[in-house]
Amino acid sequence: MADNKAKRGGADRALIALTETYEVAYWSKKFKVTPAKLKYAVKKVGRSARKVEDYIKLQKHRASDKSRIALSEPYEVRYWSKRFRITPAKLRLVVATAGHSSRKVEAYLAAQKAAKKAKRTAKKTKRTVKKTAKRKKAA
Repeated sequence: MADNKAKRGGADRALIALTETYEVAYWSKKFKVTPAKLKYAVKKVGRSARKVEDYIKLQKHRASDKSRIALSEPYEVRYWSKRFRITPAKLRLVVATAGHSSRKVEAYLAAQKAAKKAKRTAKKTKRTVKKTAKRKKAA
């Protein structure tokens, strides 16, 4: 949107002028944020409409669904990998299997852990039974 009515070039349209109330109203409506959030975003990343839009999208994404794992965002992959104590590659595999919900991923990992533990317990029990059987044969 042009802040100087005489200039009508594309470069001026790509910038947000906070001094113009109609521009603040326009961009706030376009990005679906309050004027205060728009002003904060402009101060944070600059006047470029594209950068402001990207920043606002990122903020909305972070706030919208904290329990959803977005594999497209590297910071989320790092966060959830550390949270579940698994590698990023394994996280991608588990999300592909269980879905993007962090609760489902957590339940899936817990079930896998329980299955491993049950398998180990079964092996120990089997060994104990074999040792007991050997002792009875030897006696």
